[in-house]
Amino acid sequence: MGGAFLAAAVLARLGGRIGLPTIPLFILAGILLGPHTPGWVLLKDPHDLEMLSALGLVLLLFYLGLEFHLDDLKEGGRKMALAGATYLVLNVGAGLGFGFALGWGTSEALVLAGVLGISSSAIVTKVLVDLGRIGNGETKPILGIIVVEDIFLALYLAALQPILSGADSLAAASVDAGKAFGFLLLLALAARFGTKVIGRLIGTEDNELLVISFLGAAVFVAGISEWFGVADAIGAFMVGLMLGSTSSGTRIMKLVHPLRDAFGAIFFFAFGLSIDPGDLPVVLWPVLAAVAVTLLMNVVAGVSAAKIYGFGARPAANISTTLLARGEFALILATMAAGAGLDERLSPFIAGYVLLLAVLGPLAAGQSHWLAKILPGKDRDVPAADVVSLEKEPSAAR
Repeated sequence: MGGAFLAAAVLARLGGRIGLPTIPLFILAGILLGPHTPGWVLLKDPHDLEMLSALGLVLLLFYLGLEFHLDDLKEGGRKMALAGATYLVLNVGAGLGFGFALGWGTSEALVLAGVLGISSSAIVTKVLVDLGRIGNGETKPILGIIVVEDIFLALYLAALQPILSGADSLAAASVDAGKAFGFLLLLALAARFGTKVIGRLIGTEDNELLVISFLGAAVFVAGISEWFGVADAIGAFMVGLMLGSTSSGTRIMKLVHPLRDAFGAIFFFAFGLSIDPGDLPVVLWPVLAAVAVTLLMNVVAGVSAAKIYGFGARPAANISTTLLARGEFALILATMAAGAGLDERLSPFIAGYVLLLAVLGPLAAGQSHWLAKILPGKDRDVPAADVVSLEKEPSAAR
C-alpha cells in the first residue's frame, strides 16, 4: 500500500509539472506497476487493494454529497435545470446510441451511456481554478450543469444496480428496483427533514470523535445500501448530503478532505492495476470513436447552454471544453460492470477513454479560443459572475 501511495504521488508530481490532472496519472501508475505490464510488479493481485479501493470510492461520493445542497436547485432556477438537462440528453443519449451501435449488449450500452454522459467534477473544478476562470460569467452554468449531473448520477446508479445484478425476470427486476428506490427515498427524506436530529447526534467539538462518527456513518450506510440493491457509493453520497446540511458540515468537509484524496488515489490506482495494456489496442477504434462523439456532443451542449444564458462564442467554447473531461463516475461504472460480469472489453475501453479525455480535456480548455473562432455568435466574454471562490477548495462552490 505504501508503494502504491508513493508511486501515485511521484507520477502525479511529474505530470503536474506539465499541467496534467492527477486522476489519469494515478490510473497510469497502477497500469505500469500492475501484473499485466513488464517490469517490476508492485501487486500481483489487484484484489489485495479491494477493501481500500472500496473505501476510496465511498469517500469520493461521501464528499460529493457534502458539497451538494438541495438549495442549489432553487438558486440555479430554470436556466440551470434547462442547461443541465440539455447536456445530459445530448451526451447520455449519444452514449446510449453509441453503446447499442457497438453491439456489446444492452447492459453494456446502459453502462456506456453513463460513461460518455457525465463529466468529471474533480477535473472540471481543477481546470476552472488552474485557468483563473472562477470569476467568469460562464462558470455559473458550468457549475450548475455539474449539480444537475450529480442528481442524475444518484438516480442513474440506483436504477442501474438492479439491472446489473442480473434479476431473473421482469417481476424480480421490478422488486429489486422497488427496494432500491424505496431505500433511496428513505435516505432522501432523512436528508430533507432529519438534519436537525442528525446534527445533534453527530455534533461534537472533538475532531477525533467527529472523524470517527462521520466515517463510521458513511461506511455503515454504504454497506446497508448494498443489501437493498443500491450501490454502496450512493449510500455514502446520501450520508454526505445529510451531514453537509448540519452545523458540523463545514468541519466535516475539511476533515474528510485528506482522507478523500488519499483513499481516492488508491481507488484510481487499483483500477489501473486491473487494466491489461495488451487489451487497449483491441478497443482503440471504439475509444477514438467515443472521444469524437463526446467532443461533438460537448460542443453542441456548450453552444446550447450559452444560448440559454445569452452568452457569445467565447463562453460557449469555454463551457464545451471545460466539461469535456471524464473521470471518477466512469470508473465507478467500470467497477460495477466488472462486478456484474459484463463484457470484458468494457474495462479497457473505459480506461482508455478516461485516460484520453482526462488529458485532452484540460488541454482543450486552455486553448478554447481556437474553438471560439469557428462557433456561431460574437467572440466575446461576459461580465464576471458572482461565483463562490474555489481557490482553496475547488469543488466547495457546489
